[in-house]
Amino acid sequence: MKIAIVGSGALGLYYGALLQRGGHEVHFLLRRDYDAIMKNGLTVHSINGDFYLPSVSGHKAPDTIGPVELVIVGLKTFANNSLGDLIKPLLAPETQILTLQNGLGNEELLAELFGAERIIGGVAFLCSNRGEPGHVHHLAAGRIVIGEYQRRANVRLERIASDFTSAGIDCRTTVDLKKARWEKLVWNIPFNGLCALLQQSVDRLLKVPHCRKLVRDLMIEVITAANKQSLSQDIAEKFADGMLEFSDGMGEYKPSMQIDREEGRELEIQAIFRVPLEYGSQQGVGMPRIEMLAVLLEQL
Repeated sequence: MKIAIVGSGALGLYYGALLQRGGHEVHFLLRRDYDAIMKNGLTVHSINGDFYLPSVSGHKAPDTIGPVELVIVGLKTFANNSLGDLIKPLLAPETQILTLQNGLGNEELLAELFGAERIIGGVAFLCSNRGEPGHVHHLAAGRIVIGEYQRRANVRLERIASDFTSAGIDCRTTVDLKKARWEKLVWNIPFNGLCALLQQSVDRLLKVPHCRKLVRDLMIEVITAANKQSLSQDIAEKFADGMLEFSDGMGEYKPSMQIDREEGRELEIQAIFRVPLEYGSQQGVGMPRIEMLAVLLEQL
């Protein structure tokens, strides 16, 4: 399968590298890492075993890639205004678009730009960071859950999941993409928000009892709002406890928003905070802790 990676950060580089190693024709749209990868290849440092790709198809513009079968979008959501220009040259009549971006609202935007029938949503439970240019570090997890933006037969989902699994990616399908998105927010909202605000890694937050309780309280606010969104099944409160236990094993992990703040980049506040807050408000659900966290992040 010919695949284009739009947004070759830690997520895009990691999954793209696995897909290339698995035999797919992968084209990376690169910025910061272009010169290093073109000269020295791409190195993946992974808990599942390191590997090296000496030759990678890297591009500075989508026009040199041309039409592909699958576009994987890993772009930071604050750059979504560039999606039209970045994806349009990659489209053929049957091209599918899979967004693995954080937060809510990404499928809706892509559907408006390119047609709802092309759009597949995905939630990546991945702990990864970029190192020096040309290096990506996979620290934990890696599972992807994919679902159709529009309800339709699962045939293409199963095909993509099979291709991903064959490449070494734990990929599963869901009939309730909305639920999968909200489940990811149960982790993303408290940890991305608090770690960015306080400039402390996940393990440091969890070591302090009052911070740990605040993380759980934020998770419960997300779950309460999620369960008013007509999900196929409610998210149980114990899901928060499972997320805390999972996070205990991460060690000194810095979420992406903390790294973005450290490196002076814009923060993904709209997709991760403001859109979920709006969905909660529409259903009469107050999320005061999350609202306060969003306001404080906006002041940064």
